[in-house]
Amino acid sequence: MKKYVLLICFCFTIPMVYSQTEKINVIVFGAHPDDCDNDAGGTAILFSKMGHNVKFVSLTNGDAGHQEKGGGALAKIRLKEAQEAGKRFGVEYTVLGNHDGELMPTLENRLKVIREIRKWNADIVIAPRPNDYHPDHRYTGVLVQDAAYMVIVPNVAPDVPPLKKNPVFLYSEDGFQKPSPFEPDIAIAIDEVFEQKIYAMAAHESQFFEWLPWTMGTLDQVPESEEERLKFLTNWRSHAPNGATMESLKKWYGDKAPTVKNAEGFEICEYGKQPSDNEIKKLFPMLPQ
Repeated sequence: MKKYVLLICFCFTIPMVYSQTEKINVIVFGAHPDDCDNDAGGTAILFSKMGHNVKFVSLTNGDAGHQEKGGGALAKIRLKEAQEAGKRFGVEYTVLGNHDGELMPTLENRLKVIREIRKWNADIVIAPRPNDYHPDHRYTGVLVQDAAYMVIVPNVAPDVPPLKKNPVFLYSEDGFQKPSPFEPDIAIAIDEVFEQKIYAMAAHESQFFEWLPWTMGTLDQVPESEEERLKFLTNWRSHAPNGATMESLKKWYGDKAPTVKNAEGFEICEYGKQPSDNEIKKLFPMLPQ
């Protein structure tokens, strides 16, 4: 456990030697507290370390995802865990009040997403694709898709000033094949921050050490100590890049790509700005320049 504490202290006390003059604003949407963490946590850490601004937004409060707890009591636990995770990631973490399992792609929720993107003055917006096993995940993708372009329309949600340009909208990686498989246009190597990502994700104790193992029938395999739980989560969440992600890594990292053990892939949504390769390098300054 000590090495994780030292790691976090190091990450947030060293001078921002990688910082740039222009800050990049990244906002990540997930259906539940912990979704953003898994989908883009390593990339978020890299942005944060370089002095850029990252915000995680959970569209539901997670008040249904547990085998024993639920309702307001569980929502409070999930919020506390998300706030702790945000500190460990170095990001701002917002949890909206929609009920877990009841998210719908309504106009009200679309306007909430539009306002979040505008308030963050986002350059990059990341969300799941709208094809997934969980309806909350699917509708998160739909809501963010529906916000694309509308974020620049002044008469939509006029209480918040519109963006001057449409951000780049990205889908986070998934393994679903129908109606089409995920195609990573961008892949970010996260080996250097993978331990920190695991440590930050571990803040969601009710999910990674209670609820999700229970759904998979492996609750009896969850260790008791924090150090062993970190190893447990590392083994669970560490996997080699698949073929498509490795091809994207080769494009961006060249000969270094085969050495990458952990990566996060992103697919460019056709509804937002369509960046060139040079623009992608500016938006993702952790890529080799």
